[in-house]
Amino acid sequence: MHSFGYRANALLTFAVTALAFICAIASLSDKFSNQNPSAEIQILYIKRFKSYGNDEVSLTLDINADLQSLFTWNTKQVFAFVAAEYETPKNSLNQVSLWDVIIPDKEHAKFRIQTSNKYRFIDQGHNLRGKEFNLTLHWHVMPKTGKMFADKIVMPGYSLPDAYK
Repeated sequence: MHSFGYRANALLTFAVTALAFICAIASLSDKFSNQNPSAEIQILYIKRFKSYGNDEVSLTLDINADLQSLFTWNTKQVFAFVAAEYETPKNSLNQVSLWDVIIPDKEHAKFRIQTSNKYRFIDQGHNLRGKEFNLTLHWHVMPKTGKMFADKIVMPGYSLPDAYK
């Protein structure tokens, strides 16, 4: 007969294997969910555009987003942020985070907010005058089990004034 240790080992091995299989199925089930988030961001006005050695911009944004479709039974939370993206002669892509939020559940995933940029929009140098840029809503979905994934919506066509305010 097998000893208690052998039986406990077999039971524990079976339980861990079954748990890993269930977690894998749970993670794969997110691949089949229909995700179609939407967002619109407007710049209401530019509060400040100065040069303090480096160009600095303060914006008031109107953010309207519906990220409810990102939530499934396996979603723990969603981290979303708005970034300004632009090119300079030195760098092909500059990204500056302007605002962020952690969305804990589906009920808070549809929102409209008017806010100033939470983080300073600064360029190292004097490259922002007359600069065209994109506002991009990025999100990272953090599941209860499985791999975290990210995506974004790019909104082009924004520009800064040619002169400081």
